[in-house]
Amino acid sequence: MNKLFYPAIFHEAEEGGFWVEFPDIPECLTQGDDMQQAYEMAVEALGLSVTTMEEAGEKIPEASAPGKILVEDGFLVVVEFDLMEYRRKHCSKAVKKTLSIPEWLNEAAIRAGVNFSQVLQEALMEKVKL
Repeated sequence: MNKLFYPAIFHEAEEGGFWVEFPDIPECLTQGDDMQQAYEMAVEALGLSVTTMEEAGEKIPEASAPGKILVEDGFLVVVEFDLMEYRRKHCSKAVKKTLSIPEWLNEAAIRAGVNFSQVLQEALMEKVKL
């Protein structure tokens, strides 16, 4: 579930630009001065909503099929959200981990100038297929 696609309704704002709502996530609202900014803000707002729900242990709602959404005022746009990219951008705080390896391997790695943090990150990304 790394890429999510949620339908959003874009409305023309009286003062210009657009405001955006997500039928599946009613509390997720945003706006932009033009179409591009409104879309970018919609991606960010969706990311904040989804990750906030995730952190609170709430179930992330499934996206409705675009054809099932009735739009009376505005137009429908499917917003793509890359959860992994959002996490890389907003959740990259370093976390300290303690681990154990054999002494001989530690000494060999130090002699070779190995960056332990980098090796662990690369191995974890390969292991979880990122």
